[in-house]
Amino acid sequence: MTAGICALLLCLIAIGGCSRTAPQAVATNSTSSYVDSRQCAGCHAQIANTYRQTGMGRSFYRATAANLNVEDFARNNSLDHKLSDRRYQMIQRENRFFLRRNQVGYGGREANVVEKEIHYVMGSGNHARSYLHRTSQNRLMELPVGWYAEKGGGWAMSPGFDRADHFDFRRPVAYSCMFCHNGYPAVEPSQDVAGADPIYPAQLPEGIDCQRCHGPGRQHIQAVQSGQSKEKIRAAVVNPARLSAELQFEVCMQCHLETTAFPLPNAIQRFERGTFSYRPGEPLSAYILQFDHAKGTGHDEKFEIAGSAYRLRQSACFLKSNGALRCTSCHDPHSAPRGETAVAHYAAVCKSCHNNAHAPSPDCASCHMPKRRTEDVVHVAVTDHKIQRRPPAQPLAARAERHDIEGVSYQGEVALYYPKSLPDSPGRDLYTALAQVVQKSNLKEGIPQMESALAKHKPSSPEFYFELAQVYLKADRRTDAITGYQRALERNPAFLPALRSQGATLLQSGETSRAIETLERARTSAPRDAVTRLELAKAYQQTGRLSQAIAEAKEAANLDPDLTAAHYTLANLFNETGDAARAEQAYLEAIRIQPDFAEAHNDLGNLLTARQDFGQAGYHFGIATRLLPKQAAIRYNYGVSLAVQGRFDDAQRQFEQAAAFSPGMAEAHESLGNLKARKRDWQGAIRHYRDSLAAKPDFGPALLGMGTALGATGDFLGARSFLARAAASPVPGVKDEAAELLRSLDQQPPPRR
Repeated sequence: MTAGICALLLCLIAIGGCSRTAPQAVATNSTSSYVDSRQCAGCHAQIANTYRQTGMGRSFYRATAANLNVEDFARNNSLDHKLSDRRYQMIQRENRFFLRRNQVGYGGREANVVEKEIHYVMGSGNHARSYLHRTSQNRLMELPVGWYAEKGGGWAMSPGFDRADHFDFRRPVAYSCMFCHNGYPAVEPSQDVAGADPIYPAQLPEGIDCQRCHGPGRQHIQAVQSGQSKEKIRAAVVNPARLSAELQFEVCMQCHLETTAFPLPNAIQRFERGTFSYRPGEPLSAYILQFDHAKGTGHDEKFEIAGSAYRLRQSACFLKSNGALRCTSCHDPHSAPRGETAVAHYAAVCKSCHNNAHAPSPDCASCHMPKRRTEDVVHVAVTDHKIQRRPPAQPLAARAERHDIEGVSYQGEVALYYPKSLPDSPGRDLYTALAQVVQKSNLKEGIPQMESALAKHKPSSPEFYFELAQVYLKADRRTDAITGYQRALERNPAFLPALRSQGATLLQSGETSRAIETLERARTSAPRDAVTRLELAKAYQQTGRLSQAIAEAKEAANLDPDLTAAHYTLANLFNETGDAARAEQAYLEAIRIQPDFAEAHNDLGNLLTARQDFGQAGYHFGIATRLLPKQAAIRYNYGVSLAVQGRFDDAQRQFEQAAAFSPGMAEAHESLGNLKARKRDWQGAIRHYRDSLAAKPDFGPALLGMGTALGATGDFLGARSFLARAAASPVPGVKDEAAELLRSLDQQPPPRR
């Protein structure tokens, strides 16, 4: 499970009661067995009232004026994010709340305005709050600005957004995020399987409810209402106090055992399980497997926000307790003491074992479990649950947000963390191998390990084959990836992730007919999947079926209006059909949604150059070169635009940059040759034409330029050779000009002997 929003995980989860060894039966009903948790308050009013005040009880709720009562939406309500050059403003209009983004555009005018309503708040506000927007397609998107309680409260970028190329308004809230941040939504079991699009029902729970720790409540309530015996009433719901110590702890660890939020992976949910299928009282490993960095790789002391149980398990106190020490040793999940009451309570727990360790202190935790700034949510400090005699120094020192790169930041073994070991089984081999490759941490050893496990066990589910195909694709092994997708589809012909990915990969590999056939099957299987529609649009475009391509791209944009690539593809299609006005609007829409879309800025610069709007063209080329300074194609296009304006010295600098970043770029060298020829620097021109032709021997413009330059130096024989080749070029204009120059050479007097 990823850290994602993380604000909720600041609270401490725990299950009260004594430990017993007898396991309790676990119901595996669908979400229909869950009820509105407010029904629990009828019999458990006192517990419901105190629980409602805990962090878990206030973890998720609708955005109303009554709920958004700690933030400032009126005065200190703006944030300038310098890394991405965007300004955000938090706005309240009566009882509705919005996040607005804008930039300063061409000529100082406001540009790239996006405004999204805040529909939900995630986080109690004790430490932080994150905000969610519900789309018209019933997806939830995390908004880029959050509120943090530190230093009296204020706005800052949400975790993972404090960078130049962040997701902005386009980060979806996956089911795996909702798993730990709220009660279970009423999603049918068939809808939360691997690869499913996270579509949420109209009504969502508001806060982690009783059932996340006690299991579905419908049978329990029905037993009460029908007057059944106390034994049957109690047996109809999970009481964690009656679970073994290990299963009690696992109820907490379902969300608080995150080993890391950075690429590894930290956990893999078993493919046969739905995201919302875990039930308290069942072994956690039957639902999910946790993984960690290998010991001794420099990650043993990481401190992250969702890892309180992970840190506790490293404590000497825990290790020596033989399982007796767990979350409930200190925390009552139904109520959370505050202030001095909390200090005294936790100190009393410590003194129950350590009263004679040294002179009694009224506050054990502040020394041995200090608050520390987390590595993944840098505006928050929480209690370090690794109980230490001498904790790290400077626990609250400020830090910049860290951005690990998948397959780069960590390269090494991905070790099974919980459970400590697995029985000899196909699942052990398959999931352990998958952990090595799914986020590219250990490809060298992991790919052969995964291939061996698949060959040995031949699993019937498509997910393992699909994940290996994804790894092949990341490793630029397209043929193997296509085969892997096919093996997944042999096990489930309607498995959308494999259909969609195979179609896209076939298209990249030039197998357009097969790509179209596969993507049309995917469209039939999931007609409302925007990404499938977009890939099909690209496939139709490659075969010249432009009207069909435009229709599919439009549908993709309708299904997901924030899908930047759909608008960009539409722009390219309009450009190809000569509809420059609509192309410009589509490019601008892609840029509005994603201001750092360098390719869209570049292509818009080309379009504006063609209509001689050089001021705006230069503005967009400037952004594109700033975003991708080493992209040779963008430098070249900018150079062409400058040359058209007669700014030849500026154009030369861009062409030189393009040639430096891509020495084999024939067009850049040919353009430099033209600029040298314009200055009658014939030898300099010849050198660049030669470099151009070395990269592309039949490049007509360079052949023409070389012939012209050689003729200017008196080398008529050499000139005739290159001009003759240029006269056979299919490039418009080159053939005719070369033929004319050849006729001129024929009229030259023969060289003197």
